[in-house]
Amino acid sequence: MEPDRRGGRPTGMRHRISASLAVLAAGCLAAAAGCAGTPPREAGPARPGVVEARGVAAVEPAADPRPFGSADTAFGLDVMRAWCAQHPQQNLVFSPSTLATALGMAYLGARGTTAQAMARVLHLPAAGDGSLAAGLQARSAALTRLAGPGVTLAASDQVWADPSLPPLRRYLDAVATGYAAGVAQAPFGTDPQRAADEINQAISAATRGQIPKLVTPDMLSDVGWVLTAALYLNAAWARPFDPAQTQPGAFTLAGGRPVSVPFMNGAGFRFATVAGWSAVSLPYRGGKLTMTALLPPAGAGGCALPAPAALRAIAGDLRGSQGSLDTALVSLPRVSLRTDGLSGDMKPVLARLGMGVAFTGQADFTSLSPKACCLAFVRQAATLRVGEKGTVAAAAAAVGVTPTSAEVAPHRIVFDRPFLMLVSATSTGEPLFLAKVADPAAG
Repeated sequence: MEPDRRGGRPTGMRHRISASLAVLAAGCLAAAAGCAGTPPREAGPARPGVVEARGVAAVEPAADPRPFGSADTAFGLDVMRAWCAQHPQQNLVFSPSTLATALGMAYLGARGTTAQAMARVLHLPAAGDGSLAAGLQARSAALTRLAGPGVTLAASDQVWADPSLPPLRRYLDAVATGYAAGVAQAPFGTDPQRAADEINQAISAATRGQIPKLVTPDMLSDVGWVLTAALYLNAAWARPFDPAQTQPGAFTLAGGRPVSVPFMNGAGFRFATVAGWSAVSLPYRGGKLTMTALLPPAGAGGCALPAPAALRAIAGDLRGSQGSLDTALVSLPRVSLRTDGLSGDMKPVLARLGMGVAFTGQADFTSLSPKACCLAFVRQAATLRVGEKGTVAAAAAAVGVTPTSAEVAPHRIVFDRPFLMLVSATSTGEPLFLAKVADPAAG
């Protein structure tokens, strides 16, 4: 059944419905049996001064999360391609998984041509009734299973709503089922500074302090809802690099200028060459995660990206070479990347990819609330540090909705020019982080 569409959708916070989110929260707490559910991820601890509630998380039939891993990878490549065109000389890092989650929660509130445009850009698998919810739940559950000895991984998703604009109950049920997300009050209309502080504190806690600030008060003064997703990763290499083997070397920037950076050196890594790309698999402890370092063909340019089919072929070749004696000695720059500020604004990127309608008055997010209008902003931030012991990374995304070691191998791969790094789940292909290293010396 479609939401009640009586009346036009407002474009500012002056149009509010009278029901209070506090009433919704009290109703969920009073009827615990109806609001408990069984979310794929546990809810975080309640924060002082923030009223939280949760919809009913249905237990969906078992589903294969791999199509969603493929979808998020294709989406991530599209975003990197459009984003790099805006900032061709910059280091770029983001989490396709986290950005897809924040936008996915917005998608669950979209209808009509808005939903169709978002589904195309997100590469969502074709789904019949119920299968989307099952797939999203399987995707979330698979993410929780990636943690283990040597690998800390934590994800946290949240809907934030102005107290005067509670989301529809069926929307809360949908985000609880697909993303284990609850809803928290934030006074966007009356106190945007406090709302920004509460969101930023939650994101900072979820990312272990790696991302202390994601939103600002001026971003929130005219929104009714903000959808956030956060991810933290601290993963040790299965085969650490020996710090004694780290040595300075020359890295050639896209314009041809050389810079000196520290290169980590190690041997015994599986490699593949497909369509001119050279790829090395750098597994993390436990085998559930791997980093694929991708060196483009010589002369390909600083914004080169493999086609999804080539990336699938590379992944297949790397899996097929497991146990093979055909391994490579790798020289990989030690890097520390960060994206925030204006470069983390995804609105122009998403508009370029075909999601522009979601930011206009023609958008339809009435499955979130009859008063929802359109997307106000999509902002993301991320950090990625790659060193001899492993990888520490964090990412967060916010979507604002306005009302209405060893032997020398014969093959050597030196990442001495702009290259890509993809951290993904081995079993599902879920892309946790994607980075373009333009200048390792720049940070």
